[in-house]
Amino acid sequence: MTQISDKQVRQRLMARGVEELSDAELVSIVIGAPKGGEAIDVAEQLLAEMAVAELAHRSPAELRRTAGLGIEGAARLSAAFELGRRAVVSENEEQSVIRDYGDIVALFTPLLGGLSHEEMWVLYLSSSNRIIERRKVSVGGSTSLIADCKLIIKRALEQVAQSIIVVHNHPSGNPHPSEQDKAFTARLRSCAELFDIALLDHVVVSKGGSFSFRSEGLL
Repeated sequence: MTQISDKQVRQRLMARGVEELSDAELVSIVIGAPKGGEAIDVAEQLLAEMAVAELAHRSPAELRRTAGLGIEGAARLSAAFELGRRAVVSENEEQSVIRDYGDIVALFTPLLGGLSHEEMWVLYLSSSNRIIERRKVSVGGSTSLIADCKLIIKRALEQVAQSIIVVHNHPSGNPHPSEQDKAFTARLRSCAELFDIALLDHVVVSKGGSFSFRSEGLL
C-alpha cells in the first residue's frame, strides 16, 4: 500500500495543481475515502486491475463490484468520467465549419467512441460546409442499426442543407465498414443525388480508430 495519505494527496493538489497528481491520486480524490480506510489505497488497487481508459467505459454497476468501490465511489467515478466526456464534446461543438476528415473524427469520437451500442448521426451543412444541424437519426444494438434514407434527406430539405455527412460507431472497436454499411451508403448517396444534395462522407468511429468512405475511395 502507498505511504501517502488522502490528506496529503489533497494538499498536493492545492499546492501543485491537478496536473502534478498521478492517476491513482486523481481517482482517490474523486471516489472519496471508504469507511475505515484511505481512498488512495482503493484507487491503487483499482488501477492495478485496469487502465484509466478502461475505467472510463465501465458502467456504474460494474465499477461498484470493482476494488470495493461501493455505490458512492462508483457513482462519483462514473459522474466524473461523464463530465469529462461532455466537456470534450462541448468544446468540439464550437467547431462550426467542417474543414476535413479530422474535424469529423474530433467531433464524434468523444460522443460515440465509447458507446456499447451503435448510433448514427448526420451533419447537415451549408454550401460553405458550415454546420446547420447535428442530428441523431438512429440507435441500434451492439452490432447493427437501421436508418431511413428518406427521413435523412427530408431533414436536409427542411434545413436547406447543401450537403450531409453521416457518422456512426462500431462498439466492437473495428472501424472497417460492413457490407450493410456499404449498401446503406450507396442507397443514401443515390437518394441524396435526386435532390442535388451531396453526401460528402460516411465516417465510422470506434475505440480502435476511424474509417472514412471518402478517404478510402468508396464515395
